[in-house]
Amino acid sequence: RLRAIRLRSLRDAPDAFATTTEQAEALPPESWTKQLADLPTFVAVEEGRDVGLVRHAPDRKRGDTAFLISMWVAPEARGRGVGGALVEALVACARSEGLARMELDVGDHNAAAIALYAKKGFGATGERGRLAPPREHLREHRRVLVLGE
Repeated sequence: RLRAIRLRSLRDAPDAFATTTEQAEALPPESWTKQLADLPTFVAVEEGRDVGLVRHAPDRKRGDTAFLISMWVAPEARGRGVGGALVEALVACARSEGLARMELDVGDHNAAAIALYAKKGFGATGERGRLAPPREHLREHRRVLVLGE
């Protein structure tokens, strides 16, 4: 199920993610199982269909910080609060784990995602970067939410 949602997200919005569809398709089944065991994962479901995904991964340098990753809402479910609900669920999870910060990287071209993250309290840090090849032409920036506020 995770694999199917993730592949759909990568096909729908390839410029929003560092991972390519080809990289994800090549992962063995045990990799998907390990991801579910290691990464808090939330799936939005409407009328029995998976329409959204978000996860968080630990920051290996700072034990009190997690990265929001894999955020995606299916085109047919956009504009109805699904993305906001997914972010709220993930933030609540991070708070319950005692984390102090949640960070994310978002493409400068992704106005809808930037607006959602700003609405949910994620502020720009000033850190900038680029996606990995083959999309190194796309710029992104980091946003942070201090938890507990």
